Amino acid sequence: MNPDTTPALAASSPLTRYRLAPNPGPMSLDGTNSYVIGEPGHPAAVVADPGPADERHLQELAGTGSVELILITHRHADHTAGAARLHELTGAPVRAADPAHCLAGAPLLPGETIAAGGTEIRVVATPGHTSDSVCFHLPFDGASGSVLTGDTILGRGTTVLDHPDGRLSDYLSSLDRLELLGPATVLPAHGPVLPALDAVVRAYRDHRLDRLAQIRAALSDLGGDAGVTEVTNVVYSDVDPSVRRAAENSVAAQLEYLRTLRDRT
Repeated sequence: MNPDTTPALAASSPLTRYRLAPNPGPMSLDGTNSYVIGEPGHPAAVVADPGPADERHLQELAGTGSVELILITHRHADHTAGAARLHELTGAPVRAADPAHCLAGAPLLPGETIAAGGTEIRVVATPGHTSDSVCFHLPFDGASGSVLTGDTILGRGTTVLDHPDGRLSDYLSSLDRLELLGPATVLPAHGPVLPALDAVVRAYRDHRLDRLAQIRAALSDLGGDAGVTEVTNVVYSDVDPSVRRAAENSVAAQLEYLRTLRDRT
């Protein structure tokens, strides 16, 4: 979907609409999905992940009605760069887990319930992609609810662990936490909407465990102290150069995880 050729906002669930920011790339896929949360007919709304500092994109989000709150799933610039300008346009406070990304609003707390947009938004701490990653659970969004997953779960592909800030042990725990939310609709920050969060989580976990098995096999051949570059050359031998650094970050996170387990035994 291209913001220049489609309506400003597209429906994504009963309580959400989204606008695709014009920032496609190897890491952002088609671009960042900025969500507008609100009960239909309610006079105020919430914007989650304003996206890049693109004026047209931010003007469109600001023009959706009375924006009372701006939420951030995590610190990366493709989610946060437009937050200060959207705050200027709307006066709405910006809240994130990391105080550095808050404006006129308090940091988000794990397990917190926010009443805004005529509905309930529950904060789920999901570190792993980054240490400050959170998801937003909308329990009344359709029959099974929905979850805005940021970059913790993507609409396609898999999530990068931004090591050393992102850690695999945290990420696996976050997947367990999300699976407990059941078959909620997945509203990712990149890629298409997906059904059944619990099923998606299981596929993500299987992928991570498969990668760990591949890394163990590579270490068996290369030696237990092989470095990130050597292991990436084996496990991600066909990766596109544009995402090579991301692959190395994920390998680093997985090596840390495996070596921590080794050192405990």
